[in-house]
Amino acid sequence: MITAKQRAFLKSLASSTQAVFQIGKGGVNDAQIAQIDDYLRVHELVKISVLNNSLYTPREAAENIAQAIGAEVVQTIGSKAVLYKKNPEKPVIKLD
Repeated sequence: MITAKQRAFLKSLASSTQAVFQIGKGGVNDAQIAQIDDYLRVHELVKISVLNNSLYTPREAAENIAQAIGAEVVQTIGSKAVLYKKNPEKPVIKLD
C-alpha cells in the first residue's frame, strides 16, 4: 500500500510520460497482462490508455490489471490510468 505522499510523487513522475499500452474493444487479455507485468518489472511505473471503443472504463481496466498482477493503481484521469509495482530485487523508483 502506498501513502498519499508516495502517490503524489508517482503522479508527478507519470505526468511527463506517454501511454505505453492501449486497451481497446477487445478488453484486457492475458497477453496484455503479461506484457504489462514484464514492463512493470523493469520500469515499475506504466501509463495505460483506454480507447473510447473499449468495454471498460479506465478505472475498471486499471483495477482488473492491478488485481491480476499485484500492482497498485496510482491514478486514473480521463482515458489514462497509471499503475505502479515495486521490483523487490532491483527497485528503480525510490519511495521514502
